[in-house]
Amino acid sequence: MLEKTTRMNYLFDFYQALLTPKQRNYMEMYYLEDYSLGEISEVFDVSRQAVYDNIKRTEHMLETYEEKLSLYKKFQQRSELIESLEAELSEQKAVQQIIHKLKELD
Repeated sequence: MLEKTTRMNYLFDFYQALLTPKQRNYMEMYYLEDYSLGEISEVFDVSRQAVYDNIKRTEHMLETYEEKLSLYKKFQQRSELIESLEAELSEQKAVQQIIHKLKELD
């Protein structure tokens, strides 16, 4: 469940401009502010089922946008490459420090 929530939050961040204000409100309240379906339905004076249906449709739309545009996938790939680069650089710094210490011994 946490994985799905995290994924939806990222997809929402990337694609929220493509959603209607109503869809944005429901998704924000449900995923970001952790409102229950019942609480959202009370705020908007609609049935709990209407909120559920809207959120499910919006989730499907976000997944469809991701299939076509791959913004989240590319973000993940960039993040992994950056982490790899940071790891490589930190190893090089350690090697450089050892070389520097060896030079100081002479």
